[in-house]
Amino acid sequence: MKTAPHNGRRPARGSRALRTPGGLSLRLDVRALVVVALLLVAALAASVVLIGTGDFPIPAGDVVRTLLGDGDPGQEFVVNELRLPRVLVGLLVGASLGLGGALFQSISRNPLGSPDVLGLSQGSTAGALVVIVLMSGSATEVTVGALVGGLATGAAIYLLAWKQGVHGYRLVLVGIGVNAIAVAVNGYLLTKADLVDAARAVVWMTGSLNGRGWEQVGPLALLCAVLVPLVLANARGLRMTEMGDDLSHALGVRVERVRALLMVAAVLLTAAATAAAGPVAFVALIAPQLARRLTRSPGPNLVPSLCMGATLLVAADWASQRAFGADQLPVGVVTGVVGGLYLLWLLVAERRAGRI
Repeated sequence: MKTAPHNGRRPARGSRALRTPGGLSLRLDVRALVVVALLLVAALAASVVLIGTGDFPIPAGDVVRTLLGDGDPGQEFVVNELRLPRVLVGLLVGASLGLGGALFQSISRNPLGSPDVLGLSQGSTAGALVVIVLMSGSATEVTVGALVGGLATGAAIYLLAWKQGVHGYRLVLVGIGVNAIAVAVNGYLLTKADLVDAARAVVWMTGSLNGRGWEQVGPLALLCAVLVPLVLANARGLRMTEMGDDLSHALGVRVERVRALLMVAAVLLTAAATAAAGPVAFVALIAPQLARRLTRSPGPNLVPSLCMGATLLVAADWASQRAFGADQLPVGVVTGVVGGLYLLWLLVAERRAGRI
């Protein structure tokens, strides 16, 4: 494999164009690859530390040996049955939210175009509350309700925003309106719930990884195994659409097909993550923006956003367990605080730059 020019021009700074012996040309962003590698290492390291954290602490070396099948029976039970599923759910939920947020922000061409703002998280919450309050459903039924609520909300946003195509500005405005309606519906459902169901619903609405087990890992892992390759296969078309619909059409991109397909994937990822852990705030909003700042690369930055989301959620889960003394907080509280601080910092930075 050797370095090749790109259309007769030198590759952009920080990227390399590679050509295989078969004539396939591939362009690699070296900085983005380094960022992805570092985020993967950080996510794995945080996962090992998190697995070893708890009332029965386990050193990191013993955690690694246990994961490799060389631990004692007590450690194997604690690691493989009690803590590993929770960490895997955290990684999968964070990755799903990071990738879903990157897709929505790219499709809407707006940094605020995330599931938190567009109403998908609140729509999933509404579906779960209907099951909790009106049906007193089981944990599995609540998960199904959240998934159905998210899909229904995504379909409503797409249909309401459609007018000879879906455009970013209209999508964000419709999403904000749908979000307000979903918040009102959720408030109404809480007022109709009895005390036990209301307490259960509030805990779920905060966003938490407590009590998560292998029954959440399997469906979420299967969904990611299907959707992530599908999204990456259409990444080039998504990047082309950021240059405008007319130019994308001229380059042979079927804009509405790509946009609809990736919106469905983003809705499924967000709804599944919400169904597994509740509406964890701000991860889908800030993970793509942090990834873009680290890579300094234009475009959707799908893989860096996925890795950033996983790293953020696992780190936030560790902080929720250890950073507040004896009090353990739901992970959604920690991500909400971090997200709020990030938005305040971003507002101050934009104002100093004279952009607002």
